[in-house]
Order: sequence, then C-alpha cells, then structure tokens
Amino acid sequence: MSETIEIIPYSDHWPEEYNHIATALKTALGDYALAVDHIGSTSIPGLAAKDVIDVQVTVASLEVPVQAALKQLGYIRKLHLADHRPPGREDLADTELEKHFYFKTNRRVNLHIRVNGRFNQRYALLCRDYLRAHPRAASAYAVIKQQLAKYFPDNADAYYDIKDPVFDVMMEGAEEWIKLLAFSR
Repeated sequence: MSETIEIIPYSDHWPEEYNHIATALKTALGDYALAVDHIGSTSIPGLAAKDVIDVQVTVASLEVPVQAALKQLGYIRKLHLADHRPPGREDLADTELEKHFYFKTNRRVNLHIRVNGRFNQRYALLCRDYLRAHPRAASAYAVIKQQLAKYFPDNADAYYDIKDPVFDVMMEGAEEWIKLLAFSR
C-alpha cells in the first residue's frame, strides 16, 4: 500500500532538520561527499510541501563506497533508478539521469546520491535556486501540488505524471534564467 500524498504548509523546522541530517552525512561520508545540499520543496522558504526532507549528496562517482556509512546512519537502499527525463531531452545519456535513492527509517528523508556535474545533479540545484529566486513561481507550483494531492491523494503515479511535466515547463524558464545570470557577471 502506498502512502497518501499530503501537502502541508511550509514548516520553519525543515531547514533545522536538514542541518542535522547534513551534519551527520558530512561526518559519516567525509571526503566522499563533495557537497550535501537541501533540495526539493522543503528547501524553498514558504513553499507548501510533503513533509519529506530531500537531500542530495554529490559524489565523484557512483562507485564511491558510501553504502556502509549510510547504513550506519539508518539509511536503507531503496532503488537504483533513473531520474525523470524531461520531454525533448533525448540528448541526455542515461548516465546523466542515473541516481541511487535511499530512505531513512526514523524520519521521512529522500537521500539522492548523484554524480558531480551530471544533468540530474545540476537540475536539482537549479530547481531549488530558481524557486527561491522566484516566489511567484513557487506559489504557483505550490497550488499545483496542492490540487494534485487533493485529486490524487492515493495515486502517486497520477500525481507525478502531471507534476513532472508542469515542472519541466517551469525549468525551461529556469535554464534561461541561469544563462542570463551567468551572462550578466
């Protein structure tokens, strides 16, 4: 049985929870973790979200030996899967979307291990940064998620089948935004 999708108002506790999670990850993974970032909806101030902390650990390779350290922290490997491929991005090699996905049993955490410089690693950070810089886009995104959860609370496939393409439309604007930022520097 799958979990019910529930979007709740933003919690001021999410950044603090992330900080505790990140500190433990950085200590356990040491130099294998090139970066530990709070990603996903709980990383956007004011954004309604599922009560799940998304964390991305950036590594040099998926071959780095992090599994034992993660297991000691209570993370259990769930799947080795590919990230969502945005429509029209057939140019992306499968390795650009590959990830490991973990979850922690005593707190709802999605831990994504991604390779430095790959599309999916950059995409997660761009999503976060764009929504932080564009609060009206974040508000519209929150409404979409709330409506999807209202209509599909027990159907994650339907929820994501609609949410992912909507997000892809927004991210096309984010790609242009980041190019303008780089150009203006």
